[in-house]
Amino acid sequence: MKTIVGFILMFLFAFPSFSQTAPEPDQMKISNRKIVKTVTVFSEVESVWQKWTTHEGLLTFFGEDNRIELTPGGPYEIFFDMESPIGLRGSEGCKVLSFIPNKMVSFTWNAPPKFANARGSDYHTWVVVEFEPVCENFTKITLTHMGWPEEEAWDGVYIYFDEAWDKVLSWLKDSYSYKKPAQQ
Repeated sequence: MKTIVGFILMFLFAFPSFSQTAPEPDQMKISNRKIVKTVTVFSEVESVWQKWTTHEGLLTFFGEDNRIELTPGGPYEIFFDMESPIGLRGSEGCKVLSFIPNKMVSFTWNAPPKFANARGSDYHTWVVVEFEPVCENFTKITLTHMGWPEEEAWDGVYIYFDEAWDKVLSWLKDSYSYKKPAQQ
């Protein structure tokens, strides 16, 4: 996992055009803090990969709609409130950073609309989702959210996502729920 996260960070700094128009380093200092969440689901890795990397897959557990193109620089936009004005529906403007099929996808992530100062900065954090088969029919998902600015406007966003990612991973796990056959 450390190798993949290290690769992503190296990629971001080597090819800044794939990240976003971030403020100059003297304007915004990035902290070392990160959110790390894990869950294991009853499914093969290929199925979990499809849920995170396709329009149809995301609809099964995350958001009302989405726009995703699995290519570096392609959109990774998840819409949570289609009644809101364009630009305030969800993760508009977020982009795919990189991916390794059935192993990892990374993308930029913005602040929710309720955090107007952070969202208005046009800065995006980074999310890395890793997929690891742990045994037959089970996959461990590790989500790492990093790139947090050391600015007060982002403290509430960090707290928000520390809770929100637990919910998202719970929705993912629930999307694989199955009913045990009745005993006869």
